[in-house]
Amino acid sequence: MADYSLNNRKYVLGASVALILLVYLIRLFTLQLMSDDYKLRADSNAFIRRIQYPARGAITDRKGKLLVYNQPAYDIMVVMKEQVGVDTVRLCRSLGISKEWYTQRMQEIKQTKGYSMHTQQLFMSQLSARECSNFQEKIFHFPGFYIQKRSIRQYTGPYAAHLLGDVGEVSPAEIEEDKYYRPGDYIGKLGIERSYEQQLRGIKGSEILLRDVHGRIKGRYQNGKFDVKPIPGKNLTLSIDLELQKLGERLMQGKLGSIVAIEPSTGEVLCMVNAPSYDPRTMVGRQRGKRHKELSSDPMKPLLNRSIMGLYPPGSTFKTSQALTFLQEGIIKPETRYPCSHGFHYRGLKVGCHGHPSPLPLVPSIATSCNGYFCWGLYYMMSNRAKYPRVQDAMTTWRDYMVSMGFGYKLGIDLPGEKRGMIPNAEFYDKAYRGSWNGLTIISISIGQGEVTLTPLQIANLGATIANRGWYITPHVVKNIQDDNLDTLYQKRHYTMVSPVHYETVATGMQRAVEGGTCRSAANSQYIVCGKTGTAQNRGHDHSVFMGFAPKDNPKIAIAVYVENGGWGANYGVPLGALMMEQYINGKLSPASEEKAETFANKHINYGDYAR
Repeated sequence: MADYSLNNRKYVLGASVALILLVYLIRLFTLQLMSDDYKLRADSNAFIRRIQYPARGAITDRKGKLLVYNQPAYDIMVVMKEQVGVDTVRLCRSLGISKEWYTQRMQEIKQTKGYSMHTQQLFMSQLSARECSNFQEKIFHFPGFYIQKRSIRQYTGPYAAHLLGDVGEVSPAEIEEDKYYRPGDYIGKLGIERSYEQQLRGIKGSEILLRDVHGRIKGRYQNGKFDVKPIPGKNLTLSIDLELQKLGERLMQGKLGSIVAIEPSTGEVLCMVNAPSYDPRTMVGRQRGKRHKELSSDPMKPLLNRSIMGLYPPGSTFKTSQALTFLQEGIIKPETRYPCSHGFHYRGLKVGCHGHPSPLPLVPSIATSCNGYFCWGLYYMMSNRAKYPRVQDAMTTWRDYMVSMGFGYKLGIDLPGEKRGMIPNAEFYDKAYRGSWNGLTIISISIGQGEVTLTPLQIANLGATIANRGWYITPHVVKNIQDDNLDTLYQKRHYTMVSPVHYETVATGMQRAVEGGTCRSAANSQYIVCGKTGTAQNRGHDHSVFMGFAPKDNPKIAIAVYVENGGWGANYGVPLGALMMEQYINGKLSPASEEKAETFANKHINYGDYAR
């Protein structure tokens, strides 16, 4: 029995050894005779693998006008192991750089995370075709240095800088976050370039080149059999109208603020004007860093996208949201009248108002922008113990309405950096006033002052929601992505807590404001305009605000104009908003309107100490 077991083990052991030897022999055969991959690795000194960068997607406006495109550019790459002994003085002279810059750059390369002396590293970026041609003639003097072709972004005009954004060199943190990138690559830094980076950037390719003992490129390995072609990035069609954007930027010259226009039926942003702005064409190439530093130090903050980052008191434009809330909650009816003797007066508290007939029902109170009316409405809501057991319950209900209208949280626009604004809640006031507060304590929020802040985008979206009679689609600036679908977020309707019938009442009040109230200069004989002024109190001069839409039925455009320190809403907000609506609806301005536009373009505000 023992002999039989021993013989058995001998055969099993022998078979195992034979099998292992067979596997090794087969693997050795395939590596040496059949595997080109192994040959590439073994002959690495004779080959160089070079990345092929894809063309970044182009960007056009809603009518197909080109906004952003690519132009050829060239990078100088270096393999540190191969460049030993290079005449650095001659190299610097050939590239037009100083010896100090050369030394510093070499040190930076060695400190880059993931650095290898055997692989190509970025030495100098974005040379022009002429600079590249000059260096190409002398490159054989500098072993270890190579030319890498890629593209550089170009912008067709000085418009929509904050919306379009720009492209810059990738940071170590961005490399760590996404393995697609390596040192020296470029990535969208701001605007659309950043938020749609993955769609725009494409997919890298590669090519394998043969080189001689001196490192000179002799051609493609096996005629490019193992090359991988890059896949270009996807083109984007934006929702903005370039001509509308141009007019908005012209009108806002010499002013601080924003103009945002939305197509109500789709949520598409028709223009996003920020003032001051900058020319995106100056934020490309090797000068980007220097230009960015200059803009960052400007006290007027031209890099700030005020449309989505500026937090402002909405002023009287906010009264429309209060009217809707009071109507839906049964605090008022359209025929409810409240007194206004140059303002709201109660228990020693006064909130001023301009002179107008009193008392007024709701529609005329919107048309005349009566402060007293909306102060009384909020006071009665907050003190209604039959409906709300505590003031905190009334406040929570009020806030729920505001949130349903798109306030207090980010709307979710497809741009980076959006701010949420401020809609206070009961907990906020409990903490601020140690639980002892009432409707009089917070009365200023009823007229868009106090703790309430919105972005111009949120104010424009309020106009779009009233235009739609109670719903909105999340605002977005990309209309179409080549061979792809938009996020469903930008296709879904968001309904507020208010019935459409109440929106119709408020829209009528806004129509009356244009026909004979505070927005008279927005009237147009060709279509019905609905508008609401705002004069937002500020530490210095008041801000001039306008929110409106047109035509009243089947509206094509909703708009918000916010001019910092512009005074009354009728001073700047209303006339600028009227010109923008006319441009979009008619496709051009009438001669009289063009003359008015030129007047406002040349009308600059002296900010002095108010510049922020």
